[in-house]
Amino acid sequence: MKHLIISTLALFALSGAASAAEVTLIAPGGIRAALEDLVPKFEQQTGNKVKMTIGSGGGTKQQVIKGEPFDVPVVQLPVEPVLASGQVVTTSETPLAHVAVGIAVRSGQPHPDISTADKVKQLLLNAKSISYPDPAAGAAAGDSFDRTMAKLGITDQMKPKIKLAQGGRGAMELLAKGEVEIGLTFVSEIITEPGVEAVGALPRDISEPTVLIGFLSAQSKDPATAKALLAFLSGPTAAAVYKARGMEPGR
Repeated sequence: MKHLIISTLALFALSGAASAAEVTLIAPGGIRAALEDLVPKFEQQTGNKVKMTIGSGGGTKQQVIKGEPFDVPVVQLPVEPVLASGQVVTTSETPLAHVAVGIAVRSGQPHPDISTADKVKQLLLNAKSISYPDPAAGAAAGDSFDRTMAKLGITDQMKPKIKLAQGGRGAMELLAKGEVEIGLTFVSEIITEPGVEAVGALPRDISEPTVLIGFLSAQSKDPATAKALLAFLSGPTAAAVYKARGMEPGR
């Protein structure tokens, strides 16, 4: 009887392992904090596994366009190059969330007024040093902030003060260590890092939020599980997590 019970349990274990699926997901760093919360929830609810790859905004999009094998790619707008590549199912386009670039200070430091473009301009011009993700490395937040400085007409004045970082996490680490006075990256990356505090998002008239869109891969080996993951990432559980991580669900 004992051997029968052990054999039966082993059969169930093998059956469960055989039915579990693994899908791959690629996404930019702006949504990392939310996905680190959501992916384990999806795995627990479904028994399936998700292999996640996080990269820069520009780098992630290029990986998808080149056809690297991911079941569920998450990319930032504009999506026309992704659609034109033929690597995603066009009709699967699903807005997940949007995230704004924000300003951060070291924990315990006063929060400056950034409610208007003029006040942001003066803050930046008065700052001794700033850090943000390197646009040349494909960082969407960095590219966005470059455009903000151009709109404010302060690109040249800011150049001597800038210390570019590898990703939003890198910029926040420099800020936390006191190596710069002001840090900038996506709000979702600020609020999850120790030693820094989010002052708030930049005003929309000088910094449009980055919209993140999910797709199903045209080459997915398990379209059903990929579709279930994409639905979960755009559902009510995900919406609550996005808000908690400084993002807004949907477009």
